[in-house]
This record gives sequence, structure tokens and C-alpha cells, in this order.
Amino acid sequence: MRVRNHLNNQLFRRSRVRRWLGHLFREWTIESWRPIAPAFAKPEPSKWSDARVTLAWLGHATVLINFFGVKILTDPALFPRIGIRLPGFTIGPKRLTAPALEFHELPKIDLILLSHAHFDHLDLRTLRCFHGDTSVITARATSDLLRRTRFRSVAEIDWGERKIFKTVGEIDISAFSVKHWGARKRRDDYRGYNGYLVERNNRRILFAGDTAMTDSFAELRRYGAIDLAIMSIGAYNPWIRSHCTPEQAIEMANAAGAGFIIPVHHQTFRLSFEPLREPIERFEAALGKTPERIALREIGETFVLPL
Repeated sequence: MRVRNHLNNQLFRRSRVRRWLGHLFREWTIESWRPIAPAFAKPEPSKWSDARVTLAWLGHATVLINFFGVKILTDPALFPRIGIRLPGFTIGPKRLTAPALEFHELPKIDLILLSHAHFDHLDLRTLRCFHGDTSVITARATSDLLRRTRFRSVAEIDWGERKIFKTVGEIDISAFSVKHWGARKRRDDYRGYNGYLVERNNRRILFAGDTAMTDSFAELRRYGAIDLAIMSIGAYNPWIRSHCTPEQAIEMANAAGAGFIIPVHHQTFRLSFEPLREPIERFEAALGKTPERIALREIGETFVLPL
């Protein structure tokens, strides 16, 4: 029986690899000619108040945050493709939807949060566009990837560690454990991977990065009430061991005690086999009794946290 189960598992893995290789082949044939759809809306950060907390989803895991005057960007990826950069082109998935803002349309960014080293979260082509006076907080053993950028202030923090970022006032960043992995290539699995809790003026935002289902979110309640959770909800088929379903994302946000939720990591790149609209449709269905908790649904939408 054990031998049969082992053989079945091997066949399943091979079948999954063949499907993924077929997907990559399509990316470089048919998909190369596919146009990129425009974002649903266009944020106007120049009109945002520094006296409020305002957020806009720019696509994938990239969220622009004005946190009482501190401009934060999570996992910025703003180019048409992500992946391995070669002279003149990038080997990797092409966007389905354009970013809601291009780099030159961003406000001056004070702080970048990088959750882990995967190509769709730590996009060097985007990061090299920033000036040196933008600060970066990243996961353990990942700062070496930023050596060829212009950043002068790069801080690594690990689970349970805290960094106080001083700008217009102070902002408190804490890293917490998630269930994912941090390797950028096959042999650098020593790299860390974080979720972050961001606090200023007694308001708190949770940025989960990528995670499968885990019970670590309940531990965040000790920090106090969490106003909003940014949760990834896509790439669960077949990567359920490292990405959560929409329902699990809600369960983890609830465990943390989050009020509002922004679902991200969907509708931007084809990284898995679930249909394009399935994650957000399942997410909306799971919150059918409390739809007011969904802060943003589409790329480019803007949300202002109630006072």
C-alpha cells in the first residue's frame, strides 16, 4: 500500500510539473502577444490627507499607504513582467492587469516593506527605480539582494523583532511568523519571510505577505485592535501548502481581530490554475453577511480608514 501511495504521489507531482511547464510555454508564445488590461481605477494620492490613513491597491501585493503622512509601499512590482531579468527582457509571468499607478505617478515613498524574496514580491527592476533616501524593511537574510539598488537604509527584521522608523513622527514595524518560504532560487532556502504589523497613532495595519493557513495570527491580538488586514487570497491551486484560500485568509484576519480586510495577490499575474475571478468571488461570498468589511475589491480602488 505504501509503495502504491508513493507511486501515486510521484505521478501527481509529475503531472503538476507538466501542467506548469505547459503554462510557462503558453506564457512565452500566446501570452506574449496578449494585451495587458487597464486597472479598474486610478488612485489620486496627491489628494490624500496626511491626517488620515488611506490605502490603494496598485496590483498583486503592492499597496500604497498614507499612514498619517508616512508614505509606505508594500512589495512593489510595477513592470509588465516579473522574473529573471536578462538584457532587454524578463523571463517570467506577464501582467494580466496594469498597475494602477506607474512609478513616476507615485508620491515620494518614505518606507518600503518587503515580505520575502520571491520574484513577484521582491522585484529588483522596480526597486532600482527608487532614490536612496527611501528606507526599506525586509526579511532576514534578504538584504544582499538589494546591493545593486540605491537604498542607503535597509533593515532586516525577523519574527518577533521590532523596528521603529523615524520620519514625520514615529512608525512601529513588527515582523510576525507566516507559513510560506523565502528562497529566491532553489538553493537559498535560508532566506526569511515575514508578515508585518504597522502601528502609528494607535492605529494598526497588518500586511500578511504570502502565507498558507496558520494559527500565528491569533497571537497578534496582544498588540491591540487591528484596524485593517492586507491578505493574499490567490495562488492556492495547486500551491495550497504555501498560499491560503480566500476563506482561510478571512479566518486568519478574524483570528487577528482585524476590522477591515483588503484582499490582494489576485487578478494581476497568472501564478496558479484557479480562474482569474475565482479568488475575489469566493472572498466576497465568504463575507456575504458583512460585506462592509471588504475595504477594496478591484485594482486601483482607494480606501480611507474611518476615524
